[in-house]
Amino acid sequence: MTIERALFAMGGIMVMLTSLLALFHHPYWTWLTLFVGFNCFQSSFTGFCPPAMLMRKFGLKSAAECAIKNND
Repeated sequence: MTIERALFAMGGIMVMLTSLLALFHHPYWTWLTLFVGFNCFQSSFTGFCPPAMLMRKFGLKSAAECAIKNND
């Protein structure tokens, strides 16, 4: 799995989880949903994404790194 795919999976899980928590527990969970969305939006412009840095430390590779590795 690449970092990009893991980020999409993590974002989707967080949106679904916080939406369910807001629906069944307390509406304030929507603030976390908004934070996740804002982080996705700002990282598309700045390239700064804390979860991506954490995933890299756990050993995941980017799609570009995987493509270079597969061409060798």
